[in-house]
Amino acid sequence: MRHGIVLFTSDRGITPAAAARAAEERGFDTFYVPEHTHIPVKREAAHPRTGDETLPDDRYTRTLDPWVSLATAAAVTSRIRLSTAVALPVESDPITLAKQIATLDHLSGGRVTLGAGFGWNTDELADHHVPAGRRRAVLKEYVEAMRALWTQEEASYEGEFVSFGASWAWPKPVQAHVPLLIGAGGGPKTFRWIAEHADGWMTTPVEQDITGKADALRAAWAEAGRSGSPDLHVLVASRPSPDDLASWAAAGATELIWGVPDAGPEVVEAYLDKLAGRLGVTPG
Repeated sequence: MRHGIVLFTSDRGITPAAAARAAEERGFDTFYVPEHTHIPVKREAAHPRTGDETLPDDRYTRTLDPWVSLATAAAVTSRIRLSTAVALPVESDPITLAKQIATLDHLSGGRVTLGAGFGWNTDELADHHVPAGRRRAVLKEYVEAMRALWTQEEASYEGEFVSFGASWAWPKPVQAHVPLLIGAGGGPKTFRWIAEHADGWMTTPVEQDITGKADALRAAWAEAGRSGSPDLHVLVASRPSPDDLASWAAAGATELIWGVPDAGPEVVEAYLDKLAGRLGVTPG
């Protein structure tokens, strides 16, 4: 299994660039950041962890832009992959977002993975004029439209939520296919969406029975006629036991994602040293 780290970015503590560089120096494989454009003060949407409108902490209101954050990380690293856990593509203009991601992939030498969510905060989505009941359909069109811009010489797309005529758009990503992971609760609807449109699943912090859900994802993958196997990225929410690690490996996990503290560089670097030692991660 590979090992990545996620920094819940904010306007406090270590910068994304410093965290990514420290992670790369210690041998971690991927650097992840989250996204929230804003948090409406008045909300009806329940947070998945608290079960109501309250937030686990105030970093949700202080989150840095993910693509600017990853661009700063790209400038000071050369190997580590750059990803989101998770981005909310439907809260951006798809043509502009396609340009941002293609530019980052171009400038980083092909290191981008798009980790995307459907959006639990439906009040946030509403401010972007995304109907809560259609957010999966909106994301499907955004992904298809962005892939058209990334791969076609003269790209066009016609959908319910995205529409544009024949257009030129460069740079193209260095990667022939920018990987797409979906971070969402594991269930039949999510797994069908992944099997039809994405490359793998990123678990949520509250996920249970990852082994059983990994089997369900692979069954949906096969039913959709996909070859190979979906990627499985496990977001580690608490300190796992050796049995947990063995179980995730047996379930086919391709990468584990470890959170780092929202603290200054000294604290984060010490944490990464300890984590790398525990996991046997070394610079390669």
